[in-house]
Amino acid sequence: MRAVACQTRTTEGLVAELLELFYPVHYKGGMALEDAMRDGRLTRKQVAILWLIRSEGEQGCRMARKEIERLLATWFEISSSAITKALRGMARPPLGLVQVIEDPQSGREKQVLLTAKGERFLLTMIAQGRGFLRKIVAQIPEGEVRSGIRFLRRAVTAFEQARAEGVVRDGRKRSLHSLPRR
Repeated sequence: MRAVACQTRTTEGLVAELLELFYPVHYKGGMALEDAMRDGRLTRKQVAILWLIRSEGEQGCRMARKEIERLLATWFEISSSAITKALRGMARPPLGLVQVIEDPQSGREKQVLLTAKGERFLLTMIAQGRGFLRKIVAQIPEGEVRSGIRFLRRAVTAFEQARAEGVVRDGRKRSLHSLPRR
């Protein structure tokens, strides 16, 4: 019984430490990485759109506009018109990073495609992100970096599994009536 109590305290201590890292990792580190990648030329939402297309889009170069909207809504409080504005800015000169076209399957739906310039910009974003991370990694022993990568991969897998099981919400807003009462 005592071993279980010690393990619970240890687990709770680890959980508490991970929670304390949320702010410096997500907001300080994540936003600094994002700033390095956007190079002062894109908004945070535009960077998120490019990264979504790269990560979740068909062959990393096209994505349904409604899917972009659905996924962005889990990260930002953003309206459909704000997404339209972000996409227009990315489509027009001088950026010209994406093209918004009618979906061949449905005249009401739109597809967002990376242009050749968009593909090059994404490669530049990746290079800038690697450069930023290279400076961080240079300060940490290689074994710790490898352990950190293993942990993060396992954490992502665990999160995705918990989300699939309905244990973790996907970030969508809930009404005040569905929040627990204190």
